[in-house]
Amino acid sequence: MAQVAISNVAKAFGTVKVLHEVSVDIADGQFVVLVGPSGCGKSTLLRMVAGLETVSGGTIAIGDRVVNHLPPAKRDIAMVFQNYALYPHKTVEQNMAFALKLRKTDPAVVAERVKRAADILDLSPYLKRYPRQLSGGQRQRVAMGRAIVRNPQVFLFDEPLSNLDAKLRVQMRTEIKELHQRLKTTTIYVTHDQIEAMTMADKIVVMRDGRIEQVGAPLELFDRPANLFVAGFIGSPSMNLLKGVVRKGGVDIAGALFPVAAGNAVEEGRAVVYGVRPEHLEIHPDGVPAKISVVEPTGSETLVFLRFGDGEMVALFRERHDFKPGDTLTLRPRLDHIHLFDAETGKRL
Repeated sequence: MAQVAISNVAKAFGTVKVLHEVSVDIADGQFVVLVGPSGCGKSTLLRMVAGLETVSGGTIAIGDRVVNHLPPAKRDIAMVFQNYALYPHKTVEQNMAFALKLRKTDPAVVAERVKRAADILDLSPYLKRYPRQLSGGQRQRVAMGRAIVRNPQVFLFDEPLSNLDAKLRVQMRTEIKELHQRLKTTTIYVTHDQIEAMTMADKIVVMRDGRIEQVGAPLELFDRPANLFVAGFIGSPSMNLLKGVVRKGGVDIAGALFPVAAGNAVEEGRAVVYGVRPEHLEIHPDGVPAKISVVEPTGSETLVFLRFGDGEMVALFRERHDFKPGDTLTLRPRLDHIHLFDAETGKRL
């Protein structure tokens, strides 16, 4: 195991810069998730840590070694890809053992490591099967087993669950988290799915357009997003972000006055974006009247889409209600869960 230090790392393809002086410190044994929309640079950064892309500027250190110019084989890392990258003509056992055999590792050590990895991942009954005889989840376990047997300092995961169906993704998410808790190997995990990031990470790095927007623990990002992008990206369903102007101790949004917490010192007349998560809206007689446009029951909760004046918002209720389109609800945000952002810069106030 080892810490990873990414310091002012930049990447350019010709004249196009895709990473702009990115810095992240990853502690020994930490599970860090790089998250962001497609094209934000997260996979490029992971591939640079792996040695599959060159570094245009800055340094990457694994343990006490700067690895900028080391080939992947000498970085003591193991990478798991989204497409499994298994050899179709080799059995599960042969796939898992292949990297060790290339190193001319003692056959007894190879057998012991493959057995251990197979036991950890419940692959022992499938060791003689070929990849075509396995389900998607089993193939992903084999790819993980191939990484485990190498006993690397760092695991790198590049969107490993994106090819799986929804139910299997939830199961594999748990398995990867349990695997990390057992092995305690430093892990860098890339995904565009913020639910994966929230449920798996010790630390999340939110990226956009080759830059880091915020770094922090999952609940820290959820409770105190640094800007509008993080506020809208972290959380499912997304936070309501409503444009308004500070008036009379509240925020005027589409002609309705939304409350703010006492002592919130934002000057009168300032243009702001008022943030409130759907689950933090409650029915209250002193609330803002809003007309229901769509109701989406999921069983455990109900999403309600509403219009008020020229504005729109979404509310989430975990208790059962007999809502119908056209009904009017009076909703009030919970004052301890309101977020205010500057309308011009997008930064948290």
